[in-house]
Amino acid sequence: MSFFSNFQTDKCPGPINGNPINGLNEKVCVQAQRVFDACIKQGQSEGIVLNITDPVPANPTYPLTFISARSTSSIGNVAAFQIDRLPDRANCARVQVTVDIPVEVVYTDANGTEGKANAVVTVNEDVILFVPQPSVMPYEVQAVVSAVSPEGTFNASDNTFVVDMCITVILKIIINVDLLLPSYGYCVIPPAQEYTQEVCAGFFELPLYPQGNANCGNGCNNNCNNNCK
Repeated sequence: MSFFSNFQTDKCPGPINGNPINGLNEKVCVQAQRVFDACIKQGQSEGIVLNITDPVPANPTYPLTFISARSTSSIGNVAAFQIDRLPDRANCARVQVTVDIPVEVVYTDANGTEGKANAVVTVNEDVILFVPQPSVMPYEVQAVVSAVSPEGTFNASDNTFVVDMCITVILKIIINVDLLLPSYGYCVIPPAQEYTQEVCAGFFELPLYPQGNANCGNGCNNNCNNNCK
């Protein structure tokens, strides 16, 4: 079993039935990241140059043929950012961010051997976000990323790939905080349901002996088998 697999209790995550206040029994302090503001930007970027490093297997035979490229993590590295508050919009600011996205490139070399290598895609974003006022605990700019490239070409002059890439960047203004929240108490953790591959299940579900009428289907009994059609 699991939270969402045949587990019947009100002490686990799921929809609330009835009055949501019923069952609240305490206020608890939890450590969490509070998201003060966030935005998403998606687009297609053309002509991105990928400088590959750490090829596996090592020392591929050039030239290479591009197969695909995809981000290896949903966490983007915020390499630099600048915050400029807007005087005409309270608590809002212009946020300029440089985000590095780790990428894995898959290719085949001149011998037809498939390999992979690492690369980094750098994107620059310029957006407006709510930024809280200064406090003892500082805010952070966080980037959630995804990037994929289904097509690209190899540039033999400098051993790089030139690709068109679909990129998603979610920017967040966050602070690590202690939040006071109403609580229903601790979760009840259900016992695990072991995965087994029941290769004999279909066979064991068959009846031990044939079931149903033994006649041929036209009303004949065992004494007229020769006339059954």
